[in-house]
Amino acid sequence: MAGLTRYDNTDKVIDTQKIVTSTWSNNTKDAATFFSNTVTTSSGTTVANDATSSNAFYMEFFNNTGHSESQYFIAYGNKKGSGSYHFTDDDGAKGKSASSIIYNQYRQLVYGDEASDFNFEGTTPDDIFVINVSRARYKHNLKPGTLNLTLSGSDVGIAHGTIKLTDDSVSATGSAVITNAGRQFNLVSGSSGVRSGSTTTQTHSGSYGFFYPDSGFIILNAGALSASLLLSRSVGMHVHNDNINEFKQAISGSAGGSFVVDSEEKVTSQYFFTRAKNNEFNYTTNPSFIDTNGNLNFTSMVDNPKTFITTIGLYNDSNDLVAVAKVSQPISKDFSKEALIRVKLDY
Repeated sequence: MAGLTRYDNTDKVIDTQKIVTSTWSNNTKDAATFFSNTVTTSSGTTVANDATSSNAFYMEFFNNTGHSESQYFIAYGNKKGSGSYHFTDDDGAKGKSASSIIYNQYRQLVYGDEASDFNFEGTTPDDIFVINVSRARYKHNLKPGTLNLTLSGSDVGIAHGTIKLTDDSVSATGSAVITNAGRQFNLVSGSSGVRSGSTTTQTHSGSYGFFYPDSGFIILNAGALSASLLLSRSVGMHVHNDNINEFKQAISGSAGGSFVVDSEEKVTSQYFFTRAKNNEFNYTTNPSFIDTNGNLNFTSMVDNPKTFITTIGLYNDSNDLVAVAKVSQPISKDFSKEALIRVKLDY
């Protein structure tokens, strides 16, 4: 017959494992060759005639030309509002532009206010570049130590150098700074979490930036990139200088760029070892086994009862059914047999 048996502490085990997969759709390793959503002119520059158009704020990349799945975004931020059109020509609105909104957005995410500036090992530039991975592309977080970002400088298609960047999670184990956006690792020259050289300050303009694996974005020091790659970065006031498109050229696979990073998911499994002793669960409450007078329809169940276990139900303290487990095939049970069934819950 059916019955309820309480699990004790020896019947339950909790196990947590980390599952690592490629961040990008279809298990693609490198995202540098994905397709952007921007409209370009014959000269290859981005069209953004409206100060409030999406192209003025960011560029989105998809896994194919049909724009089926978003992969990541890139953006340019400037705390003074340079590098993009002002929203209006009014005196009070000067400096208020897409670039200032981007800069304020990310310092709000990291520092919790719009007064703190990004400081890269003693250098505080006015502007930043941002890479933001689409939230649907990763599980719990991006995995530190798997970031490999190769950027190539370009000016009208002419290469001006290449840098290979990674986070420093392997070289400086346990060194992450905790921010409002989660863990913060330094973005350094190197590969797979291993820093090249002995310091994170690797340019005359400070470090290359920061990696935030728990929130899925990267902040890059625009001054350091310009110095290393000779990017034609423009910071004019109230003009569209196409800094986002310039950064796109640096990260593009056609220009020698590469963007590799893995996604990490923590899966917790709780195991319930369900024991059916020899004197338990040998009868059934199925109404077909008795007649209207309460007599057994099957006399063999009197001296030699035999049942089959097919389902295990998990109940809370209020006797509410909260989970059901099915065995792969019925398990024969009688007074001469005991059963041990492992039930696994993943969450």
